[in-house]
Order: sequence, then structure tokens, then C-alpha cells
Amino acid sequence: MSAGRLLSLLLLLQSRGRMSARGIADELGVSVRTAYRDVARLQTAGVPVYAEPGPGGGYQLLDGYRTRLTGMTEGEARALLFAGLPGPAADLGLAAEVTAARLKLLAALPAGLREEAARTAALFHLDTPGWYREPEEAPHLPLFVDGVLTRRAVDVCYRRWRAPQEVNRRVRPYGLVLKSGVWYLVAAAESRIATYRVTQVLDAALSDEQFERPAGFDLGTYWASYLDDFQSRRYTSTATIRLSPRGLRRLPDNVAHEVVRAVESTATAVGDDGWVEAVIPTESTDRACGELLRLGVDVEVVAPTELRRAMAGTVEVLARTYGLR
Repeated sequence: MSAGRLLSLLLLLQSRGRMSARGIADELGVSVRTAYRDVARLQTAGVPVYAEPGPGGGYQLLDGYRTRLTGMTEGEARALLFAGLPGPAADLGLAAEVTAARLKLLAALPAGLREEAARTAALFHLDTPGWYREPEEAPHLPLFVDGVLTRRAVDVCYRRWRAPQEVNRRVRPYGLVLKSGVWYLVAAAESRIATYRVTQVLDAALSDEQFERPAGFDLGTYWASYLDDFQSRRYTSTATIRLSPRGLRRLPDNVAHEVVRAVESTATAVGDDGWVEAVIPTESTDRACGELLRLGVDVEVVAPTELRRAMAGTVEVLARTYGLR
């Protein structure tokens, strides 16, 4: 079981009082059998949980008990210390709260466990943005956090890629997602759920409108579906290419991972010099041309003709620019 769920169960019993195994299971999103096991683990850890039999019975903590987290194991304490890594928390405007919570958690642990947990946490650092680009500034992110937590609609001015580029709309924020150092807002607008890049929000203001999230909405499930749909819309064509042995080695550093996976699954040898031929997905001729040119002489486009001509045309222009023709 996760350290987070153990702590959730303990705090649940502390705040709610007596609860049935079914109530615990529903609250934590687990089976009744798992709820029984979780309660047993709390008892084994020394937490005074007792069962009251009968129709109105259930599990509850001994009167007057308040947790100081002393029943947690070393691994569980380590895991909890990673729950508030500083970068994303600062983006969300929660840096001070996360720091305070970590200090309280450390203070509540026994001395030996506190020192070990602090040493472990000091060995890891989260740096979410990718290489070769600066972190994106998202000044409106704390406002969206407020909207998500208080379930208040937000009026935004948003810059998008298609015309008209700047649009004004009211959105009902369902959640926030951090993807490769970029924050995205998942929100309902105009009778549908959409995804917005937070750095593309030019202006935002909380409204007085309250809203309720749909009962069946799950942020993780939505995001997984969104990514699948994005990939299917992103790659609309294919190309056949040939790569040298050096081109194969350089591939992961120069093209998208979807292209790397396609080469790995479709590559066949051509000739005796180590070159291979493969079929890769492409977004557009211009984008594919720019991406493949990074590989220089280690790649050849076989098809389609349009992409092959685009590669040749670009090389000719470069040759003229550098006085080679």
C-alpha cells in the first residue's frame, strides 16, 4: 500500500470518527478487502484503531488520539517528503505552504528517522523543463489554482494558433497538468472540455460564477485520452527514409520519440554498409524536412517525392548561401 493512502486513512479516521469498512473503501477508492488490510496495517504500526461491532459499528481511533506520524515506516516518510518538490509548488504559489508542511512532517518524526528522511530528500532534485529551452513563465497559474480549488469560473483572454488568434471566453477549470515543464489547464468552455496552455493566457480574472465538476470526471483519464487524440491528429502521413549507422545513433537526440520508436519497429537492412530503411510518421512536409535535416548526410528520404524534393531544395539553397554553387 502507498504511504499516501496510509496517511489518508489515518487522517480520515481522525477527522470523521467511526467509519465502516465500506465507507473507508468508498472514500479511498479501494476494495473492502483492501480497506480491512489497511486498517490492520495501521494497527500493526501502533495506531490505536479499534472495531465496534454491530449494525452501527465500524472502525475508529481511541478517544483523544491525535497522530504525530510516529507509526510511519522509513520508506513511507521518504515518500511523503517527495510529495512537495519545490519547483512545481512554487509555480502554483504554494512554495511557503509546502516548506512549512515539510518542516512539520520532519518535526513529527523520531530523531533517527527524521535525519535519514532529510538525507534522502536532499539527494533528489526535480528539474521539469526539457533541455535547450528556458522555463516558461506562467503568471496566471496561481489564479487558476484558486479557480480549481474554489470551483469558480475564470474569464480569460487566450492566444491560439488559428484565427482569430486572441479570443475571450469564460472557462470552468477542472484541473491543472504539468507536462515536460509546461502547465496546461483542463477546463470546460462552450459546452465542451478543452486544454489550454497556461502561458498562452494573456489575461485572466476570477468570476463570481460557481460550478460543479461532472461526477464522473477524472483528470488523469482525461489527460491520457487527450494525449492519444493529440498524437493521432499530429501525425497524418508517413515517409520512408534510409539511415546510416551513425544516423541511427544520433536519432534519439534529433527527432521526436514517436519517430525513434517507428524506426526501431520497422527498420530493415539495405546493403552491406549498415544502412537501414524504415517508415516513420510525419506531421507535415516542412516540419519533417526541418527535423530530418538535423541528421545531415546520415539520412536519405526515399518517399514521398514531395518531402524528397523539399530536402533537396533546402540543401541547394544552403549550397548557394555558402558559395558552393
